[in-house]
Amino acid sequence: MESNRKGCKVSKEHQGFEPIMDRLRKSLEDTPRSWLVTGVAGFIGSNLLETLLQWNQRVIGLDNFSTGRPSNLENVKQCVTSEQWKRFRFLEGDICHLPTCRQAVDSQVDFVLHQAALGSVPRSIHDPIASNLNNVNGFLNMLVASRDANTKSFVYAASSSTYGDHPGLPKVEDVIGKPLSPYAVTKYVNELYAEVFATTYGFRSIGLRYFNVFGPRQDPNGPYAAVIPKWMEQIQSGQVVQINGDGQTSRDFCYVENAVQANLLAATGSKETKGQVYNVAVGQQTSLNELFDMLKHLLGKPEIEPLYGDFRKGDVRHSKASIDKANRLLDYRPGVDCSEGLKRTVHYYLRNFNG
Repeated sequence: MESNRKGCKVSKEHQGFEPIMDRLRKSLEDTPRSWLVTGVAGFIGSNLLETLLQWNQRVIGLDNFSTGRPSNLENVKQCVTSEQWKRFRFLEGDICHLPTCRQAVDSQVDFVLHQAALGSVPRSIHDPIASNLNNVNGFLNMLVASRDANTKSFVYAASSSTYGDHPGLPKVEDVIGKPLSPYAVTKYVNELYAEVFATTYGFRSIGLRYFNVFGPRQDPNGPYAAVIPKWMEQIQSGQVVQINGDGQTSRDFCYVENAVQANLLAATGSKETKGQVYNVAVGQQTSLNELFDMLKHLLGKPEIEPLYGDFRKGDVRHSKASIDKANRLLDYRPGVDCSEGLKRTVHYYLRNFNG
């Protein structure tokens, strides 16, 4: 999806987007629904908000700004019309507080997109209690509130970290290993709770195992910044970029637009698609060395070289997803690969973080 001068996504009809998404947009615009997006001021949450408002949906957003940023909401406001923005209601609150979750998931909410969490493997190693509190207790609160409100669907952000130490590639949904970090444990527990709620209460949710999602509004600052925005910031400001390990570690980097697509397809899918987990990725493998090379050339700094350090605790060596299941059951079709996504992301950051 191309961006205009404000960094907003240009509407699909101008970009020839896939027929499945055009049909979904038309269906939702013809019959607007009410959505709750938790973590709405965060990276993925704000991208979901932008698309939903551009599709003339009603959105309730919940965030406590622990990792989300008010500037993300301001950026979305610039990307939609004043009438569309009026369809958004923001609730500042914490998913660790059950009454707040119940307030957010009122009787008017059709679909829940649960993105709120404390991400980052290193963060969870540093403070496992905080990760558990937000990612397990908070998740359970949202699951209970959504069940009690009888929402039409509950889609939650799962994680590829659930695959743990299983060496097989590509990663297939029903084959996982042992978790390698507290963060991975919390995301696996989410899936276990979701499964138990399906069998015990008949409340079937949908888990989306994100594989290294990146794109506009991803924070480049802080000790737990994701690799792509962090490296862009370091390259652009002339700092030394450190690569953990030998640089051959690989990931399936997924542009955020693909994650938005998966969320909307999952939320509105048939009954048969619910009660399951799906990989959300592009099915490509990119090494850290390849990633660094692409970024330095896109930023016009081809001469710089990285510094290699120790491997990072809790990291898996290689990651690549099979997206066959999401393709088959959700009609998921990732429209932006890693290379194109990096071009769009660099364009956004040069415009928004460098005056």
